[in-house]
Amino acid sequence: MVNTALVTGGSGFFGQVLSKQLLKRGTHVRVLDLHCPGFSHPNLEFFKGTILDRIAVKQAVSGVNKVFHNAAQIPLAKDVDLFWSVNKDGTQIIADESAAAGVRKLIYTSSSAVFGVPKSNPVTENTKPNPGEDYGHAKLAGEIICKKAMERHGLDVAIVRPRTILGHGRLGTVHILFDWIERGLDIPVLAGGANRYQFVHADDLAWACVAASNSKGFATYNIGAAEFGTMRELLQAVIDHAGTGSRIKSIPMGPTAVAANLASVLGLSPLGPYHLLMYGRSMYFDISKAERELGFKPNYSNARMITDSYDWYQANKGSLSESAASHHKSPVKQRILALVPCLLRAIPG
Repeated sequence: MVNTALVTGGSGFFGQVLSKQLLKRGTHVRVLDLHCPGFSHPNLEFFKGTILDRIAVKQAVSGVNKVFHNAAQIPLAKDVDLFWSVNKDGTQIIADESAAAGVRKLIYTSSSAVFGVPKSNPVTENTKPNPGEDYGHAKLAGEIICKKAMERHGLDVAIVRPRTILGHGRLGTVHILFDWIERGLDIPVLAGGANRYQFVHADDLAWACVAASNSKGFATYNIGAAEFGTMRELLQAVIDHAGTGSRIKSIPMGPTAVAANLASVLGLSPLGPYHLLMYGRSMYFDISKAERELGFKPNYSNARMITDSYDWYQANKGSLSESAASHHKSPVKQRILALVPCLLRAIPG
């Protein structure tokens, strides 16, 4: 029997990374997306469709052993209705049709946003979710749907919660940071940047998703880098690597948050509520469960993944397109944020 996996959102940034890893392992990969993947392979097939179309999903899961559910509306979209329709209703359809088709394993890529601003760190799989905005609430609703599918229909499920994803080709809000550093502009941190912040490289996350797909029984895994530090240390690492003269400037959290939220609501900033909620706050996972049960050993530290991502940006910036299908693969229109470096010049440091 051919080992076949369905990857929803397989044409997005992380979906393509995951699909390539599966293909390297000899898995036949079927992608369900509205856009074609950016690469071809003899064992890759493409189903054009949305996870909100039950008929398309039913066809896509037919004959599939495993479903990797990655399709989602991310914070950059800033569309509350889509957060709920795609991240909740779409997940319901995926879970229903996976169970009906006899899929052996459903791997749901959730988000650390389900925890909002944690009361304490590190966050473990036993930490009670407490989302702080609509995106996080909708992703948590997706988790609940997957758990109910396991309880009601016996669908074997693994929930994978990644920290903020980086990697070659990851743009979105990271594009703003790389653009400013390349131009030697100053970079803001909130309240000194002493908050500890963990990322995860897309390659490491894909490895964890594949490993979770080979486990039996319901489980939840928090996935992130093993080596990380503060937000200031992260930014300083890429600044030193670039050597362009950028400096880090600290700005107060309270007034900045008020101004940033207002700009977001008025459509003047690309940042969404989740970005504004987390940039100046500590958030990191205890990954010991994934290490113990999956054999997870992340290859990338925070510093390595941010500098590697910057190098990729520099090498490929001439071919970037704002019309890319995925928000994470597209440069961001900076809008009012383009004024921030000018304002930072007035701050000593």
